[in-house]
Parts: sequence; structure tokens; C-alpha cells
Amino acid sequence: MKQSLFCLNPSPLFSRRGFDVDFPLLAGCLLLLGLGTVMIASASSEVASVQTGNSFYNLTRHLIYVLLGLCSTLVVLTIPLKIWQKYGAHLLIFAVVLLVAVLIPGIGRNVNGANRWIGVSFFNIQPSELGKLFVVIYLAGYLVRRKDQVRDTWAGFFKPFVVILPIAWLFLLEPDFGATVVMMGAALAMLFLGGVSMGRFLLMVLISIGAVIFLVLTQEYRMHRLMNFTDPFADQFGSGYQLSQSLIAFGRGDWFGLGLGNSIQKQFYLPEAHTDFVFAVLAEELGLVGSLCTVILFVFVGVRALLIGLHAEQDKQYFSAYTAYGIAILWIGQFLINVGVNVGLLPTKGLTLPFLSYGGSSLVICCVCLGLLLRIDWERRYPAPDISYEFSDKDFPEESLEVKHGR
Repeated sequence: MKQSLFCLNPSPLFSRRGFDVDFPLLAGCLLLLGLGTVMIASASSEVASVQTGNSFYNLTRHLIYVLLGLCSTLVVLTIPLKIWQKYGAHLLIFAVVLLVAVLIPGIGRNVNGANRWIGVSFFNIQPSELGKLFVVIYLAGYLVRRKDQVRDTWAGFFKPFVVILPIAWLFLLEPDFGATVVMMGAALAMLFLGGVSMGRFLLMVLISIGAVIFLVLTQEYRMHRLMNFTDPFADQFGSGYQLSQSLIAFGRGDWFGLGLGNSIQKQFYLPEAHTDFVFAVLAEELGLVGSLCTVILFVFVGVRALLIGLHAEQDKQYFSAYTAYGIAILWIGQFLINVGVNVGLLPTKGLTLPFLSYGGSSLVICCVCLGLLLRIDWERRYPAPDISYEFSDKDFPEESLEVKHGR
């Protein structure tokens, strides 16, 4: 049975070599998952106890999400990359349908003034998380199909934005400004790594920066956030409350922290302590040393993902390479924005920390991305044999064509 499964769909799960994956990347991501589970158990206990009467309510839900995520990783490991490449456009259309549906009253859930979720039983689907990943997959396929056009012509460079910009507009309608910035940053980086000239790349960067400035200036709440984060303590009980409480958590953590479970800020002082600001609670309980170790672990995972893409590109597996680059940049972008918000380097923005924050869709998609990276690395090391042959007349000598009877 195992032999037949291997022949039909070779994968790291059904390999003659056993479970053969990039163990450093897997170990790094599992460590982040484990650390995130511990921190969510600590950061959400007080709020869950008051809201539901069960201190472990959020932890239980998070463990379900972790289980779903790990199952998703195993499923993705069995899917050949050529399937993702073939159906990249279909996946993007599916994401667009969900992004439109989430804006329809009665379908999308409104939380804190944003329509970002579609409720399905106990699970909330966040279409923007799917959208970011499927944009990466679609763009990776486009860079393979139109590689020469992207490098040599303006049309080849701008064509993907005809698809990506409407998706960014749907993100902004939710609104989800952070996801828009991360997705557009990943798209630009992929185009640059795909061989776009420096002139075209810099032009698009300038246009993107101008668009960000325009969006900030035209929305009063974004402008207010931009001005507020420069001095949150000027209005620490009003608009600067969340950031000032986050900074207090960092200050209380000192070098080695207050100890696991001993955070004061999580006790109704710091809003969203187990989601957007889980890193602040981590800093308070584990201190500067624990925070730096977490950052180092994130850097290791991000660099490892980039190396997987680099090795795939060196082996001329370009779809795999661009997909790995895109996933790595999504992770790095979300990490930089989330930590930047927590420490006061960026305006407050609701964006989860990959593998660490509480959140069903974000966690499951991170695990799907992990499965894709592990599959990319495995297919690079064990490429499928080329079974396409071209025959010529030399392969059929004339004597072999003579009919020889047994009598």
C-alpha cells in the first residue's frame, strides 16, 4: 500500500526515506507555535475568565486551531507544486469571491468597526489571509510564464498590478490597511527578485510610498494614529492608551521578565493582549532576553525560508523559488510591522504575529505556508523524473521492424 501511494503521489509523507523534510525550518516553526501557545495561555487567562467563566477558553480554541494548522501542513505536503501552479488563477478568483462576500451585510462579521471575518461554525475565516497567500502563488506563476516580458517591457511589469490593485482595494474596504501593505510589499519584492530592472522597481516603490501617504492623509483615523504614536503618553488614557500600556509592559519586563504568568498588563490594562500585542506580554514576562531570543528565532525562520527559495532558483525551479520568496517576505513583513507597533516604532495597526498570535485563519495559513516551504525544499532535493521522451528513426533499426515467424 505504501509503495502504491508513493508511486501515485510521491511526497515527504510517503517517501522511501521516511519523513524527509527541512527539519531546521520545521523545528523553528514548531518552537514558535509552542511559544505562542504558552503565551496565549498566559495572556488570555484573565480576560477569558471574566468573559466566559473559563480561564482556558481561548487556549482551548487556540489548540484546536493549532491542530487544524498542523493537519493543513500535512495535507499540503502531499500536493505537488505543479498543482498550485496550475490552479493559481482559480485560487485567486476564490479569494476575490470571499473578499467581496465579507463586505456583504449578513455574511461578513463586524468587529471593532472592521468587516474582516466570515463566520463558519466556531471558526472565523479571514479572507485577507487567503488573499495574501494566493496573490503570492498567482504572481509566482505569472513570473514563470512571463519572465522575459517582466524583465524587458513595461507592460509585462505592470500587468500583474491590474489584478493585484483591485484586491488591495478590497482589503482597504474592510478596512485592513496592514494586510494591504504586507501584500503589496511582497508583490514588489517578488517582482524585483524575478528580474525587474532597478529603474522600474524604484518607480513602483515611489508610487507605492505616494499611495500610502495619500491613504493616510485622506483618512482621519489613520492620520490620528500616525500623529499619536510619536508621543502616546500625551494622551495615555485616550488615543494613546493601547501603545502606552504596551510600552509599560516592555519597561516592566526589564532584563529577565516578571516570570511566566506574572504579567500585570494582561489584567485588563492592555487591550488585545493575546492577539495584536502578545509580544508585549511576552516581553513583560520573559524580559529583554526572552524577547531577543524570540526575535532571533523569527530571523532564523525568515532567513531559512529565503534560502529555500534561493536554492530552488539555483536549481532553475522558478515557481518554487518565487513562492518561497513571497511567503518569506509575508512572514518578515508581518513580523516587522507587529513588533514595530508593539515597541512604538510604527502606528498602531491590527496585524497578527506569525505563529504566535491568537487567530484561527492567520495560524492555519501560516501552517499552510510552512507546508508549501517544506514541499518546495523536498521537490528541489528529489525532483520528479522527466518521463517525456522524443523518439527518432535511430531508435527503430530496420531489422527490428521485420516480422519474424516462429516457423
